[in-house]
Amino acid sequence: MRNLRDDLRRCLTGRVCLVGIGNPDRGDDAFGLRLAEAMRDLGHPDVVLAERVPERWTERLARGGFQAVVFLDTVQMNAAPGDVVFLESAQIAARYPQLSTHKLSLGTLAALIEVEGPTRVFLLGVQPQSLDYGAELSVPVRMTLEILRDLLAESLPTRAEPLTVCGEPL
Repeated sequence: MRNLRDDLRRCLTGRVCLVGIGNPDRGDDAFGLRLAEAMRDLGHPDVVLAERVPERWTERLARGGFQAVVFLDTVQMNAAPGDVVFLESAQIAARYPQLSTHKLSLGTLAALIEVEGPTRVFLLGVQPQSLDYGAELSVPVRMTLEILRDLLAESLPTRAEPLTVCGEPL
């Protein structure tokens, strides 16, 4: 059986950009944003808070010189709240085709980023419990966020400076 810690260490090498996706006003849908913010607060230099429009960042992520881009998002996978999935781009496209709450599905976004060069795209997703407006993160998702924050902190390569694209910080 594969181990998430081992998968993260194996896949997330070189320059890694974390992309927080979600609606901050809809309970567990804020998971990706909150995890991205936590990683930024721990000093990870390459964090994008894409919120509800990850497609807006496609070109900058594709040309940003990253070895890996990780989408952080809630995903429906018919699992227990707080359960985690870690997928590579082909798996993202297979499990989450064009049907999406985003203008483009995460599978399509992954393909667009990878077609530009050597960047590999992954999804670190969590099963939400509640997507109600005005709700906070549920207990299971909050606990998962804390575990994933620690796993990412120990797995990601350390760098001191954020990347710039065309002279501008990403």
